Parts: sequence; C-alpha cells; structure tokens
Amino acid sequence: MQLLKSIKQKIEFIKVNPFYGDSIAKKLIPKEYGVTNLFRVELSKFWRILYTVKGDQVEVICFILDILSHPEYNKKFGYRKK
Repeated sequence: MQLLKSIKQKIEFIKVNPFYGDSIAKKLIPKEYGVTNLFRVELSKFWRILYTVKGDQVEVICFILDILSHPEYNKKFGYRKK
C-alpha cells in the first residue's frame, strides 16, 4: 500500500511539473526504451519510476515507461554491488 501511495503522489508531482524527476544522461539511456530523454523519480522502499516527456509548446505528455525495484534499476543501468 505504501508503494502504491508513493506512485500516486509522484504522478501528481509529474502532472504539475513534467521535469520533476532527475534527468538521466543520454548516454546512459537503455536503447530498449527508444527515447531521447529519460527521467527518474525515487519512490518508497527504493523503487523507481522511469518516464519520458514528449510534446511541444501547446501540449506536454509524460509516459511512464517502467517502475523498477532497486536491484532491477541497478541491473538495467549496469550498476554493480561492491
């Protein structure tokens, strides 16, 4: 329930400000997403939302591409445990 509440809260933040999340460097964006920009928002219990922003001056649309646990996020971006 805590994770779901966190997801709903962060989606509301993104609706107000599409660039709310942390921008991920273009060279780090996994090709599987097929996007030119990617943002990360941290959720409760170390989960992450990955989303992209598309649009123009009239309309901005945010697409949530993935909701990942911390280990899944680390694997997708090539981070390793020490």
